[in-house]
Amino acid sequence: MDEKRYIYTVTELTRHIRIILEDSFPLIWVEGEISNLRKPLSGHIYFTLKDENSALNAVIFRNGEVELGFRLEDGQKVICGGRITVYEKQGIYQLQVERIEPVGIGALQLRLEQLKKKLREEGLFDPAHKKPLPLLPRHIGVVTSPTGAAIRDILKVIKRRFYNLAVTINPVRVQGESAALEIAKAIEEFNRMGNVDVLIVGRGGGSLEDLWAFNEEIVARAIYNSKIPVISAVGHEIDWTIADLVADVRAPTPSAAAEMVVAEKEKLREKIEIEKIRLQEMMEHILSSARMELDNLIVRCNLYRPSQLLMQYRQAFQELSRRSKMQIFHLIEIKKEKISSLISRLENLSPLSILKRGYSLSYKLPERILLHDVSVVKKNDLVETQLAYGKFISKVQRIIEDRHA
Repeated sequence: MDEKRYIYTVTELTRHIRIILEDSFPLIWVEGEISNLRKPLSGHIYFTLKDENSALNAVIFRNGEVELGFRLEDGQKVICGGRITVYEKQGIYQLQVERIEPVGIGALQLRLEQLKKKLREEGLFDPAHKKPLPLLPRHIGVVTSPTGAAIRDILKVIKRRFYNLAVTINPVRVQGESAALEIAKAIEEFNRMGNVDVLIVGRGGGSLEDLWAFNEEIVARAIYNSKIPVISAVGHEIDWTIADLVADVRAPTPSAAAEMVVAEKEKLREKIEIEKIRLQEMMEHILSSARMELDNLIVRCNLYRPSQLLMQYRQAFQELSRRSKMQIFHLIEIKKEKISSLISRLENLSPLSILKRGYSLSYKLPERILLHDVSVVKKNDLVETQLAYGKFISKVQRIIEDRHA
């Protein structure tokens, strides 16, 4: 007789496995490389954690309150802390991540580099967007801690260089969780005031963690969107914060920022005096050129006085009139010769000139038909004969035909 077998359902077996795994690995740390990273609309983050030989499914739930100090990307090597859980519907186990940090680089540094890359690609660091500082601001806005050394240094420099300049301080926290929000809000408030010429935004030096508020995206965008020129004055010489990269001008210290924006009175006086001398020299040069031009005009007016010009024009007119008359007379003589020649030719061709040489013209009357042939007339016809001087009428007595003439 066979032993009685206990047959598990798939659900029962999967549930037993889940209990064993979750009890055996309440909290573990796993190092691996992220691959197949997915971020669906649900807000959960799914990826595979792998090494050279194996792979492990991992999930970060949206409401799991996991603090990500950097952006996850495929290919990153990370250390994940969490619990092993079993997804019973598919019968697979996975790592439910509760903490995650990069391998080989600090989370803050990685987050900083990723944010720099993002903002650079959006154009927030573009030099074309940067505004020039005013030459002589009348009202300066300062965004910093009211109790730190930075504000004391700024006010000291301004008092020394231009003591009666208006300065408005918008006090903020420059370190801690809410510092970035306060800094961004203060910049926006100054822009709404409308009477501030330049802003100094900064603090004294410190570690990367101390300066982190000036690396936050909200501060970067507030500086970028500011209509007022912004000087970033975070007190560190070597590393640049994101605020430094976005600002219109970067100062290495708060004191240096105050020196940039506030010119010394004495230097301004010297510059004004130099410009005054240059202006005087320029005006003298302009007046000298104007005098020379006026002298030239006077000389030209003396050379070409109206009476002289009128005399010259009268003489020119008389000469032109004389030449015109001569040309007209010459043309008349030429025309006369041509007319005489034509008259002579016409006279030579005239019938009268032929008659003068002894010829005559005969007409049959009463028709006055010019006679060319005797066949036109008959005996007793009347004929009129035209001579060079006068004419006479005769009667035909006899007709003589001569066809050989």
